[in-house]
Amino acid sequence: MLQARFPLSISAILIDLDGTLLHTAPELAESANRMLRDMGRPPVSQDLLMSYIGNGISWLVKRALTGDMHAEPDAALYEQALPIFEKHYQELLLQSKPFDGVIAGLEAMKAAGYRLGCITNKVARYTEPLLKGIGLAEYFDLMLSGDSLPEKKPHPMPLLHAAKFFDVPVEQLLVIGDSLNDTMAARAAGCPVVCVPYGYNHGEPVDGLDLDAVIPDLSSVMKLIRKI
Repeated sequence: MLQARFPLSISAILIDLDGTLLHTAPELAESANRMLRDMGRPPVSQDLLMSYIGNGISWLVKRALTGDMHAEPDAALYEQALPIFEKHYQELLLQSKPFDGVIAGLEAMKAAGYRLGCITNKVARYTEPLLKGIGLAEYFDLMLSGDSLPEKKPHPMPLLHAAKFFDVPVEQLLVIGDSLNDTMAARAAGCPVVCVPYGYNHGEPVDGLDLDAVIPDLSSVMKLIRKI
């Protein structure tokens, strides 16, 4: 797809959570290794665990157990592991920090009059306490988690739902993310999409994705958009 012409005409902005707003990988990786330790299994490097992030906690747990991006572990093993992971992640949840430029970017977007949504594959029992606990919830008019709707990214449903919520044409929604999930959802919905390069795209650079621009931080998006 050809890159969009800038500035993009935008009414609302949808932003991914893990790897875009917050650096959650250390807490997710540590929770996975505590889970493995409690189960008498060897630890996994943080870099490898970071490459497993992006499709929700269930897949992170499965990948930590199997060492494979797509393999399914024994069902009984997974059922044992998941609550152990969740216990540890609950304890570590609020240790995550915003990436550089996130607060300034959110402030600039709100000051310019954009309505904001956070669209994540993280389940709601973590999303809302995390955003509230770190002080980011106040920026968002809409928070959609991986279990808020029947489908999650890379399916376009969360983005189409957001367009209805904001009552704007879907092509006036900008998606800001860090991974293939974000770009696939945006293209399927008909949204423009930009990505930050510092996130969790399974260890692959984002400039190879089907997107409209790579931005170094959230603040930089303001040069590429205009409010309508």
